[in-house]
Amino acid sequence: MSECDPVSWFMIEPGWKVVDDKGDDIGRVEDVVGDSNADIFNGLSVTTGLLAGAHYVPAESVGIITEGRIHLQLSHEEVRNLDKHDKPPPSEEILPPDRER
Repeated sequence: MSECDPVSWFMIEPGWKVVDDKGDDIGRVEDVVGDSNADIFNGLSVTTGLLAGAHYVPAESVGIITEGRIHLQLSHEEVRNLDKHDKPPPSEEILPPDRER
């Protein structure tokens, strides 16, 4: 497989390079958001700098995925204006009202 061949979102790993619509480096993948068991790709959490925090990039804004590189369909400015992405809290057990503790 060539470095330029597209790959599945299942292959994406934290640390992969993220580039804007012009191919300029804008950050790194922090986390992949989705459900691999159901093959549902929701998007990416992307860090754009040490102090900038992570931004949520929805799946529809992700263009070509190649080994080690994510090409977005957004400009650098558009990425900076995306919502911040916080890691979800650990899952809690939610019981029906008749079984509450």
